[in-house]
Amino acid sequence: MAMAGNYRYQPDYAAVPGWLVEDHLKARGLSQAELARRCGRSPKLISEIVSGKAPIEPETALQFERVLGVDASIWLGVEADYRLHLARAADAARVDQQVLWAKRFPIAELRKRGLIGPQSSDRQTAVDILTLFGVSSVEAWSRQYDSASVSYRHSPSFKSDEAALATWLRLGEREANEQPCTPYDSLRFRGALRQIRDLTTAPVELALQKTQSLCNDAGVALSVVKPLPKARASGAAWWMSPQKAVIELSARHKTDDHLWFSFFHEAAHILLHGKRSVFVDDTQREAAGVEAEANAWARDALIPTRQWRHFILDGSFSHTRVSTFASTVGIAPGIVVGRLQYEERIPWSSLNALKVRLEWGGS
Repeated sequence: MAMAGNYRYQPDYAAVPGWLVEDHLKARGLSQAELARRCGRSPKLISEIVSGKAPIEPETALQFERVLGVDASIWLGVEADYRLHLARAADAARVDQQVLWAKRFPIAELRKRGLIGPQSSDRQTAVDILTLFGVSSVEAWSRQYDSASVSYRHSPSFKSDEAALATWLRLGEREANEQPCTPYDSLRFRGALRQIRDLTTAPVELALQKTQSLCNDAGVALSVVKPLPKARASGAAWWMSPQKAVIELSARHKTDDHLWFSFFHEAAHILLHGKRSVFVDDTQREAAGVEAEANAWARDALIPTRQWRHFILDGSFSHTRVSTFASTVGIAPGIVVGRLQYEERIPWSSLNALKVRLEWGGS
């Protein structure tokens, strides 16, 4: 994917407007002092224009037009080209400093996904990374995204590379931006979650499409973004605005039980917890505080406590019995298997055939 602007002609030089002024003065046998008198301007200003220290303003361009016979638009065009050249040179110097910063990010994976330009200079790669995040400088990135890491409620049970995690969250943010959502309504969202629970028995791709639609109708964007190397997050939840929440899933464990538990865990953060934090989670279910609360809410939303207690009474968990129980309560059998494994009622190697394996298509 070629980034916009990669192939525009951008010369690496620009004439100082003052040089053009000097050429015309020599051709007419005029001094800078004479030009200043004829224009009604100070000799100091004319000297600074010739040396490139002062710009040619529109009023001055009109005066040069009358005295030197060169159209004002030409003077202003030369001046604009020169100032843009200076700005590009200054920007290039800043970008050189940004090259090291850009190396923190998963560049190879972003190229593979077509999210930044193909093999190019380190300088262009840094620009591409800034463009991906929608910022103009490292300083702007730090204000917008690095400061957000202060508000990450990041599970202590796993560790992510912060640049990779910020990138994954940005990709979810971009996807969420494209989703038109009604203003957030907690009652409507709770109703949507009841319908989404029933969708766990449907083919996953279809279920996720319907889940996204139900969430959007309640004011929640749902982004499913392929995990990035070193970004060990199963899900995240945050508020894009007071009226629009975001749930992001990675499906990094590639089974339906992890996917749906992550979704309901993040939904719990939206329903129960504050709008200022960015909650970033793995599916490790041993947690404290708000994470333990989200775990408990997700667990009970998927399998009500009373029905679960009745099911586990005799300790018999055959393929048939698990499937029958899942059908009775109306959820995917893999979710039942996942909970049995987590509670150590069956080994992690048991009944995995009842889980649906997930695969990412494409690159």
